[in-house]
Amino acid sequence: MLADILARLQQLSASTGESGVVAAFELNWQCLEPEAQKLACLLSLFTLAPIPWSLVESTAISSHLEFDLKANCTVLVERYLLQKLADDTYQVHDCIQELLRQKLEDLAEGNELKRGFCQTMVAVARKIPQRLTQIEIEQVTFAIPHVAEITTAYQDWISNQELISALVGLGRFYQGQEAGEQVFTWYEQVLPWYEQSLLVTKERFGESHLNVAHSLNNLALLYDSQGHYRKAEPLFIQALEMKRHLLGESHPDVAQSLNNLALLYRTLGRYSEAELLFIQALEIRKHLLRKLNSNVANSLNNLAGLYRLQGRYSEAEPLFIQALDIKKRLLGDEHSDVANSLNNLAGLYRTLGRYKEAKPLFIKALEIRKRLLGESHPDVAQSQNDLALLYRSLARYREAETLFIKALDTRRRLLGESHPDVAQSLNNLAFLYSSLGHYSETELLFIQALEMRKRLLGESHPDVAQNLNNLAFVYSCLGHYRKAELLFIKALEMTRRLLGESHPDVAQSLNNLAGLYRLEKRYNEAEPLFIKALEMRKHLLGESHPDVAISLNNLAAFYCSQGRFSFALPLYIQALEIAEWQLGENHPNTITFRENLKYLRRNRQP
Repeated sequence: MLADILARLQQLSASTGESGVVAAFELNWQCLEPEAQKLACLLSLFTLAPIPWSLVESTAISSHLEFDLKANCTVLVERYLLQKLADDTYQVHDCIQELLRQKLEDLAEGNELKRGFCQTMVAVARKIPQRLTQIEIEQVTFAIPHVAEITTAYQDWISNQELISALVGLGRFYQGQEAGEQVFTWYEQVLPWYEQSLLVTKERFGESHLNVAHSLNNLALLYDSQGHYRKAEPLFIQALEMKRHLLGESHPDVAQSLNNLALLYRTLGRYSEAELLFIQALEIRKHLLRKLNSNVANSLNNLAGLYRLQGRYSEAEPLFIQALDIKKRLLGDEHSDVANSLNNLAGLYRTLGRYKEAKPLFIKALEIRKRLLGESHPDVAQSQNDLALLYRSLARYREAETLFIKALDTRRRLLGESHPDVAQSLNNLAFLYSSLGHYSETELLFIQALEMRKRLLGESHPDVAQNLNNLAFVYSCLGHYRKAELLFIKALEMTRRLLGESHPDVAQSLNNLAGLYRLEKRYNEAEPLFIKALEMRKHLLGESHPDVAISLNNLAAFYCSQGRFSFALPLYIQALEIAEWQLGENHPNTITFRENLKYLRRNRQP
């Protein structure tokens, strides 16, 4: 064991001075057969960290060593030149490594060993995927320190392209650590690798080279994942322009850059710009690649997600279904990309009020993500958040709260306190509490989410408008009508400007503002807003959507408040029929609509 090695060396050092360590090493070295000496020199190339035996075997193959590795390894352990750890891993002590590296320089095959070691580590780096599962992280973790070693100590033994591959692989690995338990320290680990990759590519290839474009894109993706959108945008644009110049307009790498920039614009609420780029990327991929291609599926999925945000649901659904079908055929049922498509399609069904179709898809996506990525991962948090939204719609408030809190805790731990996903979780949890009438808690959470979104996404963004609308609703419930009206009007104007006149969020704002005017007995202003919100919802969501039932109920209540009972009665009946069919007999909305109808029939005047 390492302790034995150190004890013996310390004894010799105490009795004979520093030369005792060297003498003891030399004594052991001279007793070794040439094959054991070569293996010892090969092991000295690894950094001072546990060495998986599989890496030793791969390096030996790359170095053309053809002898019994295990037998000679046993000799090195017996000679105290190598420590055997658990699970078939080994380690060299720093004093012994230094002496072994000196022997390596005198070894005739020394250069071949160095080259073989570097080839093996580069091969490991190149196999690290863009998105790591928990199993893949565990498989590659022990190799990472040795991959890092070639980017510093052995740059002279690898080509420019191999160095870039190693740096990118290290970046991908550390970015995969967002699934870990540490508080977003993975970002601090991965950022230097991507920054170094960009500097190295510029130094070795010049300012305008495809590798530079790839490095710009990787760094931009990292910034994007952390919500640093202002840093990400110029890098995405620079990478896109460089790829277009080097590869032409119709190339898969150009399509990838178009897609990445479009995703950023979608996040920022710049939907018209995003749509143009998504369509360009999809056309390039369809033209160059087979119809059954994962990149084509990604483009379909991304464009469908944009259409969903724009309220273009009939256009979104076939694209989501097509993307899911392609991914299942290519990747099988158990893949993170399949889980992503399942979750997106489920989200559309939830928006459309098709809750029975949405629920099994949400649950399946969450289960796949947990199995592949572990319990603590941003994608798992997203699934928990989305399933919680469904449970809130179904009035399963306790289950929704548990999932919202889990998602919020995970996002705070992995992404920090200031990230758009954290703001989303705060907003959704507040929305749940507003359903329960916990307005004091709701107000604080909405304000916190609003401030965060303004800071991260800008003052003019659909999510900011949504937050303003939600906060205004709380103020109206608390009787702060003036504050509520100002925010409702601001949210409505912003939503119209950003999403157009015909969008479900506009209908929501109209409905809420009408409800406020009804409370204030401003009936002439309330009625046209209630009617317009109802018409929009029927047109955009279908005649049998739960939100249509809410609008029917609200308009009926408005007519009741004016004594226009004949107008109210058919609206209450329609609202109740939709709620019973879509939400069930015991949903809070169904119960409310039923009680409203009973009250009307019992108390209306001739």
